[in-house]
Amino acid sequence: MTEEWLDEVDETGTPTGRSVERREAHQKGIRHRTSHVWLVRKKGGTVEVLLQKRSRTKSSFPGMYDISSAGHIPAGDTYVPSALRELSEELGVLAQEQQLVYCGDRVICTDAVFFGEPFHDRQVSRVFLLWEDREEEAFRLQPEEVDEVRWMELDECIRQVRENAFPNCIVPEELMMVRQTIGRDSHADS
Repeated sequence: MTEEWLDEVDETGTPTGRSVERREAHQKGIRHRTSHVWLVRKKGGTVEVLLQKRSRTKSSFPGMYDISSAGHIPAGDTYVPSALRELSEELGVLAQEQQLVYCGDRVICTDAVFFGEPFHDRQVSRVFLLWEDREEEAFRLQPEEVDEVRWMELDECIRQVRENAFPNCIVPEELMMVRQTIGRDSHADS
């Protein structure tokens, strides 16, 4: 497996000029950037959100439902190109920059143990939504990353995540960012 290098960033997500290998970033809790994209659609008068089930071979949160598409931003790259690349790789979705709707930035600070190893995640994540109406079987999944996808009504997803009603690693506050953005987005009326 090739090393994946990430830019170390400050609390605003601005690169410090230092790069670090991804494994080291998680071992030592070095702040880095990620992009998160939530796919949404209107179905039967409600808004649905697409959840991806992480591959069982993932080093963190294997087999759990998560953001539609997310990824670490390689050293030297920026949020939007990384988000578009992850959409294409993980789900087979080809999108343009102007289709991404900015929801906000979120700082993540997680400490856990995966496979007996300490995992200290310090991220500045840029969150987007993308309107994409296609059935689950129409997505082209990257098997090393994603086992399956499923649509869920957004408000029901928020409720179930808060109640931990299904295996997930979703943060309710991020879903609330998506809901608030939908309320301001002109695409929501179409």
